[in-house]
Amino acid sequence: MRIHKFETTEAFIAIDLEGAEASSGPARWAKKILQGGAKDLARSQTYTYAALGMKRSGAAAGISAAPEDRATAIDAFLTEAEPLVADGTYLPDAAKGIGLNELAPLRATDPRDTARLGDFADRCDGLSAVVAAHHAVGLDAKTVAIEGFENLGPWVADGVIGHGARLTAISTATGTVTNESGFSLAELNEAFAAHGADCVNELGEVGHPMAVFGAGADVVFAGSKVGIIDHKVAESLEGCAAVVPNGRLPLTARSLAVLRKAGVQTPADFVALAGSTLAVWGDVSRSDDEIVAGVREDIGALCAELQGHDDGLLLAACYFAEAFLMEWQDELPWGRPLAP
Repeated sequence: MRIHKFETTEAFIAIDLEGAEASSGPARWAKKILQGGAKDLARSQTYTYAALGMKRSGAAAGISAAPEDRATAIDAFLTEAEPLVADGTYLPDAAKGIGLNELAPLRATDPRDTARLGDFADRCDGLSAVVAAHHAVGLDAKTVAIEGFENLGPWVADGVIGHGARLTAISTATGTVTNESGFSLAELNEAFAAHGADCVNELGEVGHPMAVFGAGADVVFAGSKVGIIDHKVAESLEGCAAVVPNGRLPLTARSLAVLRKAGVQTPADFVALAGSTLAVWGDVSRSDDEIVAGVREDIGALCAELQGHDDGLLLAACYFAEAFLMEWQDELPWGRPLAP
C-alpha cells in the first residue's frame, strides 16, 4: 500500500497495488481523515476488481480541513489531483463530505464512463446487493431489514420487493421504523424523496437506529459505516438467514466468525457492491438497460461460482479474488477486506 501525500493541502491517497492499469475509490473530506480507514476502503475496491477479473487497484483519498477551510482544500486537491487522474494513478469517486459535482473538473481525463457515476452507479450497486442476497438464501417470502436506508436503500427495496420479499424494517441516521405487514415501495419512495433520513418519522413509531438489527428479519442489509456490525451486534443476528452489505466493510473479523458459526450467509461486500464497477467500466455506447442486464448476469454468475464453499461466501470470494491477483502480482497484499 503506497501513500501519496499532497503538497498544497492536507490530503493523501492510499493506493493499494503497484502495476495496476488504473486505481479508483472514494474521496472523502472531514476535519480529520485517517489513513487506516482509507487503506481499508482501498483494499475492498481492489478485491472488487480482482473478483471481476480486472487488473486494477483500489485507492482512497482523504482531505482533512476545518469546515471554514473546506472549499479551499478541495480546490487545492482538485488541482494537484488532475495529473494523477490523467495517468490513471487515482480516479476519484465522491464519498463522505464531497459531492459528485465537486469532482466534475476531473472528469475530462477520467477513462471511465463518468456519466454513469452517481445515481445510476448506486442503482447498479443496489442491484448487485440484491442479486447477492437472492443467490445466498433466496428472497421470495423472506422478511428484510435495511440498515442505513440512505445508503442504496431505495434501490435495494425495489429489488427485494420485486423478488417477493416483505420489507419489514428500515433505519436511517434518524432512527428505525418497522411494519410487520411490510412497507410498500411507493410509500418508502415518497417519504424518502420528501424527507431523506427523516422519512422514518413519516412511516411509524421511531426507535433507535441500531434497533433495526433486533427487528427479526430473515435478511439484513447493512453498511451505513465501516464495522457497523461488530461481534456483539452479530450475536443479535444469529437467527438471520443472511447479512448482506449495502455499504463497504460492514463486518469485523470477529463478527464474521460469529455469523459463520451460526450458519448466517455473508456475501462479500466487494461482490455485493460490484455493480457500479461494472457500470462505469465498459463501452459508453451501452444503454442503461444493457448495463443493468449485464450486472444481473455477471454478478449472478459470480455468486453461483462462490456457492457452497465450506468456509462461507465471504472467504470463498476472497479466495476467488486472490487467485486472480496472483496472476499479475508477485505477492498478495497483506490483509483481507474486513473492518478492523
